[in-house]
Amino acid sequence: MRVATAAYQMDFLANWQAYADKLTDWVSRAAGQGAQVLVFPEYGAMELATLAGRATSLDLEASLHAVSDLLVDVDDLHADLARRYGVHILAASAPVFAGGARPVNRARLFAPGGARATQDKQIMTRFERETWDVIPGGPLQLFDTALGTLGVLICYDAEFPLLGRALAAADVILVPSCTEALAGYTRVRVGARARALENQCVTVMSSTVGAVDWSPAVDENTGRGGVFGPPDTGFPPDGVLAQGTLNQPGWTYATIDLQQIEQVRRDGGVLNAAHWSDQAGRDAAAARVRLR
Repeated sequence: MRVATAAYQMDFLANWQAYADKLTDWVSRAAGQGAQVLVFPEYGAMELATLAGRATSLDLEASLHAVSDLLVDVDDLHADLARRYGVHILAASAPVFAGGARPVNRARLFAPGGARATQDKQIMTRFERETWDVIPGGPLQLFDTALGTLGVLICYDAEFPLLGRALAAADVILVPSCTEALAGYTRVRVGARARALENQCVTVMSSTVGAVDWSPAVDENTGRGGVFGPPDTGFPPDGVLAQGTLNQPGWTYATIDLQQIEQVRRDGGVLNAAHWSDQAGRDAAAARVRLR
């Protein structure tokens, strides 16, 4: 499985055609490098709010609705590009008003044969819950594709081990992220690497990068693409299969050998995935011992 993961710079879009041209360029470049799975970042879709004008994109609530209102056309474009270039695309996540008063943060997955699926974020950051009032959506899912089994943990979700464990059967976990500061990027990166260690799988992290002056929500962005595995048999000793340059837009590529994942789970130097259940009964609050 050859993956391409994005460090994605959002733009102020002149019109719909500018967005379609931009997305087509990104997809065509990755496909031209042999990528089969393309991973765009969390909230990269917020640039669509600029199609409604600067006043809308600068208004937190209005920007949520502006993006959500465009997603039928956005998703049709992604589906067409997935078919045309023969790739799987995890689209940049977006706020979606899915029949409720408040939006969920939803990533959408497109297969080259026309199949579509969605994954909602599970746990909201402070900004999402306290300022934007974005809410958790549907449960975690596993996606069985022609290339292997995929899971998706959106940004903050990757920092929670039990969410990662729910996707223990995945060969590859996609981690689209949107982080303002280096500290936030590092937290998600550490989470992605920890999930690869625990599940003895590969995680693929994408990021938004760069500054924009048209949104108070995604105005500063720090990150890079990264592909991580367990630091064990058949993988790099530091577990880093590939990583981009911090804050430099573009694709980062890696080739993932699913047989290596199977082998390390079966006969690695350690067996984290198999030994997970050994924690049962040991995860109660530790007893306090007085040493004074």
